[in-house]
Amino acid sequence: VRSILKTQHLPTPFTMSDPESAILAALSASPEATIPDTYTFSSTHNLDHNQVVGVSKSLEGDAYVKLTELSTSFFVLGKEADSIVNDGSQEMCVLAALIEAGEGGFSMSDLQGLVGKDVCKIGMGNCLKNKWAKKEKDGKLVAVVKMEDVKDEVRELLQQLKEGGGDPKSLDDKDVTALKRRKLISLVTRKSYSIVRGPSYSSTRVKRAADLTKEMLDSGKWKETPFKEYNFKTLGESVGGGYLHPLLKVRAEFRKILMEMGFHEMPTNKWVESSFWNFDSLFQPQSHPARDAHDTFFIKEPAQTVLVPEEYYDKVKTMHEVGGSGSIGYRYDFKREEAFKNLL
Repeated sequence: VRSILKTQHLPTPFTMSDPESAILAALSASPEATIPDTYTFSSTHNLDHNQVVGVSKSLEGDAYVKLTELSTSFFVLGKEADSIVNDGSQEMCVLAALIEAGEGGFSMSDLQGLVGKDVCKIGMGNCLKNKWAKKEKDGKLVAVVKMEDVKDEVRELLQQLKEGGGDPKSLDDKDVTALKRRKLISLVTRKSYSIVRGPSYSSTRVKRAADLTKEMLDSGKWKETPFKEYNFKTLGESVGGGYLHPLLKVRAEFRKILMEMGFHEMPTNKWVESSFWNFDSLFQPQSHPARDAHDTFFIKEPAQTVLVPEEYYDKVKTMHEVGGSGSIGYRYDFKREEAFKNLL
């Protein structure tokens, strides 16, 4: 029974601290207390760095703390680089395979089948570049050095960079350029902050009221309540001017299309128009259903227009009756009285 109870006994899980309490407590040691770096602080206290930054900025807004932005750049290793650190570089893998093959060497296809196509492509190129291997007349690849005569410089550089925490200063610029060219490392910039006490610092945060309420005035509590500072110079939200009706949007689109086709706008403040300008000049036949009384509002007084340009009238009449410019027209008798009818 004791062994069972002992086996079932589990340690108490670590409880994540409240970021705000942790920050204020760290600054309570002395007026000169500081948090040098929020990232290190978050790791030490098992806190999420983004939450720590968010709470810090909120505290800064109430003048509890002051923040100074920090920027840290470092290199991170990619998946391929991690594989090299664990298993060695591609060129060392290819060299080992060629040495094991002996003087007979390997054909490119055999080498690809043994070490993999990707490893062979990168590793063979670097082996030939470093003069660790050569290609014979028959196309086979053979090693020209022994394993103990070479060293895996790429693996050593990556290990050195990893042990240095990705510090760019841990490698020469030439080595960094070589690793970046092979896309083994990438530069990352981390933003963090240092924190010191602000003018309103307190070990416990008291939230300030944003509004003055009737209850505060009635009870007199407003005299003791801390309020947030008001920014009287801030601009209010811009007031929107409304939105176009869907039909107005469609009308604007049609207007754009027609004007791009060469049409010109005419005065639109004429509420009464003749059928000639409203229908005939747009080459709508006089027998079209849209020109019936149940679809068009005709005017009783004055029932007809006074005049239209006769020269243009004749051109429109001819176009309707016999056509022109490639059209055969509508082949009917164009009626003057129909064209002169007034409508809304």
